[in-house]
Amino acid sequence: MTAGSFGIHPLDTGFREALYSGRRLRGVFNGLPSPAIVEMCAFAGFDFVVLDNEHGIADLQTTEHMLRAGRAAGIPVAVRCLEQDIARTLDAGAGALKIPMVNSAEHAAALVRRIKYPLPPDQAGIRGERGSAFSGRAAGYGAFGGPAHTKRSNEGIALMVMIEPPQAVANAAAIAAVPGVDGVFIGPNDLAHAMGCENRWQEAPVQRAIEHTLRAVAAAGKCPGVLALGAEEEARYAGWGARYFATVSTAIITRALREAAQQGRAALSY
Repeated sequence: MTAGSFGIHPLDTGFREALYSGRRLRGVFNGLPSPAIVEMCAFAGFDFVVLDNEHGIADLQTTEHMLRAGRAAGIPVAVRCLEQDIARTLDAGAGALKIPMVNSAEHAAALVRRIKYPLPPDQAGIRGERGSAFSGRAAGYGAFGGPAHTKRSNEGIALMVMIEPPQAVANAAAIAAVPGVDGVFIGPNDLAHAMGCENRWQEAPVQRAIEHTLRAVAAAGKCPGVLALGAEEEARYAGWGARYFATVSTAIITRALREAAQQGRAALSY
């Protein structure tokens, strides 16, 4: 965390640093609107949390509270958000975004421009189109506004794009090569459905598509990610180049509750 005369900077750039660290990363998709769950993921030892605002029900105010929880607990937090929510999610202080259904390099490049601020003509870097407002949480409500905030945001906010239909698999290398794209994550459930396999992503054609994508992203020097619900899946995908693995908070919680319920029934069977 960065401290100064105004306290801890609210914008956490740790997610991007982790993506380029070379380490294997293990985290959680969380669609439940609960800052406590973000803290619990940190205390449990996960490397990151992704707030699932594509399929989850959190509003922006709750999202901001979950970002605060992650900052306080010391765990990097990304937000999977719909494109219409990009600007407000960034102003709430998100240090990383994950955008679903990115099918082409052109689409990825357009997203990069929406996340980066414009630059003066004499400054090097990716020239973006993000609107400037330093009154929100990301800039400390003005305490960290101005060129320093612009620089921190442009250099530190991570963009991960999601590859889900077969069209995106075919374009994986070009998508990963886009400057400003820091990671590429495969959505195996959507990919399986798009390939006519319903939710059966373990079928051979889907697995071949996942392998192709992971290898292409790794070859481009970007961080390849994929959903991995168990050690066997994670080991297989790691062999194909993945080093960013996510599971799902509701699956973990439901499994733990089911085990507790079954143990309780066993204790009463006498």
